[in-house]
Amino acid sequence: MTALSCLRPVWLLVLAVAAIVVTGCQRQPAATSEVAPATSTAATASPSSPSSSASAVQAASDWTWDLPDYLPPPRVPADNPMTQAKVALGRYLFYDTRLSGNGTQACATCHLQKLAFTDGRAHGLGSTGQLHPRSPMALGNVGWNATYTWANPALITLERQMTNPVFGETPVEMGVNDRNVKLVLQRLADDPAYAPRFAAAFPQDPAGQPTWDHIVKAVSSFERALITTNSKYDQVRQGRARYTAAEARGYALFKSADCIQCHQEPNFGGQFLSVATVKPDVSFHNKGLYNLDGQGAYPAESPGVIEITGKASDMGMYRAPTLRNIELTAPYMHDGSVATLGEVIDLYAAGGRGAGKDSPLKSPLLRPRHFSAQDRADLIAFLKTLTDHQFIRDPRYSDPFPAAPKKS
Repeated sequence: MTALSCLRPVWLLVLAVAAIVVTGCQRQPAATSEVAPATSTAATASPSSPSSSASAVQAASDWTWDLPDYLPPPRVPADNPMTQAKVALGRYLFYDTRLSGNGTQACATCHLQKLAFTDGRAHGLGSTGQLHPRSPMALGNVGWNATYTWANPALITLERQMTNPVFGETPVEMGVNDRNVKLVLQRLADDPAYAPRFAAAFPQDPAGQPTWDHIVKAVSSFERALITTNSKYDQVRQGRARYTAAEARGYALFKSADCIQCHQEPNFGGQFLSVATVKPDVSFHNKGLYNLDGQGAYPAESPGVIEITGKASDMGMYRAPTLRNIELTAPYMHDGSVATLGEVIDLYAAGGRGAGKDSPLKSPLLRPRHFSAQDRADLIAFLKTLTDHQFIRDPRYSDPFPAAPKKS
């Protein structure tokens, strides 16, 4: 789900479309636990406003956040409070290929758990085979983002972001459109296992009929529950581990070289937003990757925030992604044009790449720095402490559907 697409007017009608419940069964889910990641500590998500007729019938939030003391809970939309049942439903929908127009691609197709919910591609691949100009972003701790996708300041919630990959046509991702929008809902209604899940997640509809509003809210809730806080960095910060000498030097250099200006703790990215945030950071940065015309131009297929705002100064501007699990999410940059962590460090040490180093639009934070071979090794050692090996194996986030039988 690279989420670069523009929405068609169909989306405004889709939320009002009710599913037609018919008999039959397609893909039968496995009999796995549907208990979502819940906890015994920290604050619960904000409930819906009682003044809203829709929120009056929302399921009461039974969710708590199991977070270290340096990570406040994320903000949650009032009309989509976190619940166990909603996250459990969202997990199934996230992995269900029937959610795409042609029934071939799920959200999880582009967001693999073993790769920290990226896909290892430089360019995302849509359900119709169309390559995308940008790479899928990691989903760990995605609930703390102030905006979503690489370069769209208008997408400020997971719920708003999800409509792009599902309904967008430029490029096609999930490929839901006017011709198949009802068919997709009917596929889910055909599966008798879904009705009780929808009814539990959205008790205002005891019949459990799939609707796009409920699908979007459930998947967004599951994505909000993808929490990664057990890396070695976290263990050190919590007093459960100690850095090696190289890791400690790398951490110190990460801060002294100003890497932390764009990749801020505790999520090691830009635009961190939590319940404790007073003034959200919604900044984007030009990393000096391109300068095609001497004026800072980026390739036309992916020019950055300028594509949304039309402002010349937004050329080449992109959000600083999280560095959590960065060891697993190669290739790097919005277009996957940098293959390794070593190459990333070299690019930043050089103050940009090729003609991009002289771009008049390049961030002033990107300036040449002298890193020795030891410095580079230490930085990589530290970056690898941000890998959460439990996160990429956690069964709560895994595919709940049975594996297809192996061919003999």
